[in-house]
Amino acid sequence: MVRVVKDTFGELEVAEGKYWGAQTERSLKNFPIGEETMPKGLIEAFVMLKRSAARSNLTLGALSKEKADAIVTACDQWLHAPDYQHFPLSVWQTGSGTQTNMNVNEVLSFIGSSDQLSLHPNDDVNRSQSSNDTFPTAMHVATVLAIEEKLTPALKRIKQTLKAKEIEFDGVVKIGRTHLQDATPLKVSQEISGWCAMIEKIEALLKEDVAQLMELAIGGTAVGTGLNAPDGFGETVARELSHYTGQPFKVTDNHFHGLTSHDQLVRFHGTLKALAANMMKIGNDIRFLASGPRAGYGEYTIPANEPGSSIMPGKVNPTQIEALTMVAVQVMGNDTAVGMAASQGHFQLNVFKPVIIYNVMQSIDLLSDAIDSFTIRALSGLAINEAVMQDNVDQSLMLVTALTPAIGYEEAAAVAKQAFQEGKTLKAVVIERGLLDEMTCDGLLDPKKMVE
Repeated sequence: MVRVVKDTFGELEVAEGKYWGAQTERSLKNFPIGEETMPKGLIEAFVMLKRSAARSNLTLGALSKEKADAIVTACDQWLHAPDYQHFPLSVWQTGSGTQTNMNVNEVLSFIGSSDQLSLHPNDDVNRSQSSNDTFPTAMHVATVLAIEEKLTPALKRIKQTLKAKEIEFDGVVKIGRTHLQDATPLKVSQEISGWCAMIEKIEALLKEDVAQLMELAIGGTAVGTGLNAPDGFGETVARELSHYTGQPFKVTDNHFHGLTSHDQLVRFHGTLKALAANMMKIGNDIRFLASGPRAGYGEYTIPANEPGSSIMPGKVNPTQIEALTMVAVQVMGNDTAVGMAASQGHFQLNVFKPVIIYNVMQSIDLLSDAIDSFTIRALSGLAINEAVMQDNVDQSLMLVTALTPAIGYEEAAAVAKQAFQEGKTLKAVVIERGLLDEMTCDGLLDPKKMVE
């Protein structure tokens, strides 16, 4: 079964049960590229935007109450029970996202129309708007909501887990490592505090990013002049969106910038790249320090979630960390795509918008999910092997650093070299060379005094 739809190019058949119209159907036929479809978060933001636009058009006298109410009701109906099957379009379409804007317009006009009232996708749902200002507006709204609803809670959970581990392992001393070589001691809690501070820095950066992303391009219409939009339309839509979402959105001060530049998203994705780099570092630290159990560092132990090998019985692998670090690599690749795409703002419009938002939303989703999975299935069960840590501290030659103020750098270097070559302890060599008495040497070589 099919129904006949039409646009300015003519008539088309659409499968019965599908809510879209002719422009969506044409896009399906013209862009059979890949399997990547528009992010769900973007579609949701678009419907919120159309709801706010309808209410704003009513307020400003640009749309009848009957039609505005029908659009709002259609938006509320969909938002209450989102059905994404009616939004099938490929990311690889027009660079302005026009076909996705029309997909939303057509679906909402279908839902909102009745025997008594017919809604037109362009004249009613898209009233006072252009794809060129609605798409970047939806990009910002979708990104802000994803940060607040997914990424921020994931960061909060990993930070809480790290702080709990700081408390759990406080007082345990281990050997430090720089350049992959032995260094001076530190406490396990101090090592973990460095990881925790990485998350806190990202949280601070995100607050700054979100403040920038609150600016919306709506009201600029086709090229930034606001043609066909009533005065104050952008400001009114921003207020409506703020009321609906609880986020303090505002209209941009310069619509010409809002349509052609995506520097705010580039900056935000840079923060995602920094987070990916931090998660790569945390994951690598843990998996290397948990390597073994007998032929590695063996200082940490991680939960055994599943068999690690199809051939080696009893093997346990750091699979959560492997998934996390693969996500980090993907996000770093996405950052290159976002930066390159954002640099292509030719004249009054950037026409790489779909690929920008696809990568931004994918990075948020992947990082949020991977961080949560890592927190729940690896970090929360992280344990230490205190005996191994103590043995590594006892055997370390870098404790000699604490002797430097008493015997000098060159003499301390000679002590370390002799201890290594002859397989002796630092204390034995110091006493043998007559540099310090035993009590003084013990006081200086106490690891716990070196970590405060």
